[in-house]
Amino acid sequence: MTSFDELKTTIRLNQLLGMWAAEKLGLAGADADTYAKALATDTIDPDRNDVFSRLRKDFDAAGVVQSDEQILDAMRRCKLEAGAMEPSAGGSSDAAAVMLARKLTPR
Repeated sequence: MTSFDELKTTIRLNQLLGMWAAEKLGLAGADADTYAKALATDTIDPDRNDVFSRLRKDFDAAGVVQSDEQILDAMRRCKLEAGAMEPSAGGSSDAAAVMLARKLTPR
């Protein structure tokens, strides 16, 4: 990551992705929050920042059936959502691009 803003966006992305994964893993409430926060904070550790592999491993260990494509699709959706949450200075067109991409991305 090259900037603090990128790091914040990635942490938000992984928090959202963690909540999605927690639901698939049957976690709720505090357990889901703890899982999502752990996934998000691992972002800053170079030895544990491979989120895709972590999700694949967790799903496989729990017997949760999610294809690689489903995980990647969730990652794309969460990335769009995390980008939309990012405050834009002076009404930048980035937010408009995110909204447009959301409309174009099949769900």
